[in-house]
Amino acid sequence: MNKLKEANLYRSELIPISGKLVEHYNKCLVKLGFSETKLTSFSIDGIGWSPEIAEEKNVIHYLNNGEANPHAIIITPLQKGLPIYNPYHSFDKELMKLVFKTHYKKIQNITRDSAICLDFDQNIDVFYEPLDILKYRDIVINFHIIGNLEKAKKEQLALVEIFNKDHNFIDEKLHQKIVASAKKYGDLRTRDITLESVTFTTDSFYTKAFGGVYLLRNFISPILIFENKEAYKEAINDTTYDVLMFHISQPELISQLRDHLIIECNLTQEVDTERYARIKSFIFSESLKSTQHPIKDILNDKMLFKSYLNKIDLQSRKKVMSVERYLEKKQINADVKIKDVVDEEFYFSLQKPHSSLRANHQDLIWHLLVNIAPKDVLFLYWYDKEQFYQVFKTWDESTKDWAIETIKDKF
Repeated sequence: MNKLKEANLYRSELIPISGKLVEHYNKCLVKLGFSETKLTSFSIDGIGWSPEIAEEKNVIHYLNNGEANPHAIIITPLQKGLPIYNPYHSFDKELMKLVFKTHYKKIQNITRDSAICLDFDQNIDVFYEPLDILKYRDIVINFHIIGNLEKAKKEQLALVEIFNKDHNFIDEKLHQKIVASAKKYGDLRTRDITLESVTFTTDSFYTKAFGGVYLLRNFISPILIFENKEAYKEAINDTTYDVLMFHISQPELISQLRDHLIIECNLTQEVDTERYARIKSFIFSESLKSTQHPIKDILNDKMLFKSYLNKIDLQSRKKVMSVERYLEKKQINADVKIKDVVDEEFYFSLQKPHSSLRANHQDLIWHLLVNIAPKDVLFLYWYDKEQFYQVFKTWDESTKDWAIETIKDKF
């Protein structure tokens, strides 16, 4: 991953944590029912997740108490607006936006000397079966401040009230209690440290529960798309709910999404786009073996591109050029069918969210599409960084260079 790090494309916006903040973080971990980290320094993202701690614990989603109980940790207001690098739900970023929008000033105040644990409560204690996903609706975000500051504030106010009564101001023991509390917690009397719960209402979303599930609402009946075959097989045997269910690898999924006006694709328009060129280049790169020139140069140089296109086997050549071949044939014969000419994987990779969808729904569908056919390196990086990081490791060095250049060109 060194190439990505050097290009500032690998988890580049994490916040470094050390010193007193490590102590605060550990208190949050314990509060949430987890074990402390032994690390003396690490980094965190917008939701408080740390890649170093995940590696230490050998648990990617170590802030979850089971699939149905995710949590977050805020130890600095600098987490506001940060990316969430390994979200458990597609709406995690929106959850944190709502938290900081509602309580930013209080978070600034509290994290001066404390930290905040967040509990995302959707009134589901445990998932038992895949269709439990349908129960997601309103998520109540509850806040827990470490160090019992709220309790300490009440005690300080009570002590001061006693101090002001009658002749209690001469009570030395009362003086000592007030001083001890002030030394331990500071003067809490005027600090606003009460964080009211916040409610977030879900719509369509993706969750990593049950191996990864997309829930698309707002249609005649909900649509569930599973990444895990075992979860899919279990779900289709459940007749409790009226839902459409697919596995992400089913070819008919694309036609269903098109019929529901969730995705669209006009090949005549797409063929002239930068996105088409990226996808075509990547598919071409998958056919290149033992080349005399670096793959990056072959993909960037039109002359080399044509030269190597003529060197690969006929089936691979037809795949790379299938869209253009189809459009040419279509001009001659209007009855020619896409499926008879265009490579299926290539065609799937050119789909895009329907223009009628709201922006947040478009983002979700992009996430789905780059997982159905991960052939656009730029959009894969934008919409599913963790998968991008995984497939990046499998590429040869020159393809990595081309991908980095392609992504950096858009920043």
